[in-house]
Amino acid sequence: MDKKIFNMTVGGLETNCWIYPLETAASGSVPCAVIDPGGDGDRIMAFLDKLSLFPSHILLTHGHFDHILAVPAIVSECRRRAIGIPKIAIHAEDSGFLGPGALARHRHAFASAGGSEYVDEFWQDMPEPDLLPAEGEGVGPFTVLHLPGHTPGSIGLYHAASGSMFSGDTLFRGAFGRTDLPGGSEERLHASLRRLLSLDGRIIVYPGHGPITTIAEERSRYGGPDGETRTAG
Repeated sequence: MDKKIFNMTVGGLETNCWIYPLETAASGSVPCAVIDPGGDGDRIMAFLDKLSLFPSHILLTHGHFDHILAVPAIVSECRRRAIGIPKIAIHAEDSGFLGPGALARHRHAFASAGGSEYVDEFWQDMPEPDLLPAEGEGVGPFTVLHLPGHTPGSIGLYHAASGSMFSGDTLFRGAFGRTDLPGGSEERLHASLRRLLSLDGRIIVYPGHGPITTIAEERSRYGGPDGETRTAG
């Protein structure tokens, strides 16, 4: 794979924030997609500066707070620099995690997991999304795969030319996402996993937490979502 994809581990839950350059240039700043900025907005912007990148898109694989907490900081810094406000994309079924009323939804979502205080500690008001990409639609260079189960609006971001799949908290290396939070569904998650595991084995999977993997590796690891696995995320 020739495409250079950058990674930062951010936030208290060690979320993978993926940086995907959208163009190549001999000089000057290049637009990029920031996927799942789950915290540490200042660090993310400093990292982009070192790479001569600027965020034209913020793409969210789902709405949980550990994947979106840095969105306000990134938007605010882009506005301060007058470099253009990145387009924020999230599936419609998770769009309530952004915009007015989002804090109440996050508190409700994580109350049972004891995460409400963490949400309150780091919360900043969330902007509304600009894009609500649905199944099969394009967002930036990616095709959206709707992969409900971890949340109703979980998505995968697939880039065929580079063989890349950003799977959020649906599929990890040797594990898959939890379904015990509000909106989670074990049945829907298993259907989403079956879909992913049926894809080209050469696809490289960039998950929301932990190391990268491939479709082939996960297919051989447990063959499907009904095998022996462990959950995470």
